[in-house]
Amino acid sequence: MKIRLYGPLTLYGGLFALAALVIDQGSKLAVLHGVDFGDSGMVTVLPFLDLVRIWNTGISYGLFSQGLDGWWLLGGFKLVAAAFFWLWLARVDRRIEAVALGLLIGGALGNAVDRLAYGAVFDFVSLHAFGFYWYVFNLSDVAIVAGVGLLLYDSFLGGAAK
Repeated sequence: MKIRLYGPLTLYGGLFALAALVIDQGSKLAVLHGVDFGDSGMVTVLPFLDLVRIWNTGISYGLFSQGLDGWWLLGGFKLVAAAFFWLWLARVDRRIEAVALGLLIGGALGNAVDRLAYGAVFDFVSLHAFGFYWYVFNLSDVAIVAGVGLLLYDSFLGGAAK
């Protein structure tokens, strides 16, 4: 079987990957260099939204944050995942799949860039309501969740469009 690196919707998905990466990195730079967190380390934007400065050396909830081995393992995993999603993208023939995979690629690369540049992923969005605080995340995480959501939607409810 020949491995394809480019397919009919690769450019389309690639544009979504690029958009996710640029929006993620731009938002991180804007928050890192443009927000004064003061002594509290937090800026309230809306009653349910705060900006905070968290350096996550692990994965979700700081898991696997021990030592340099974990750093290399997580950084490498994100790059391998992005490559896998690119190979998948080269084979798709529907736009919803291309968008989903583009978002996954852009999100994985956004967090990989952080890990390579800073040694940790910068998370800054804190959502909360009624005393419940969701975990702190960034826009790469949003792209990844949106990509997975689109793939799930397509798998379970998108059959009529095929």
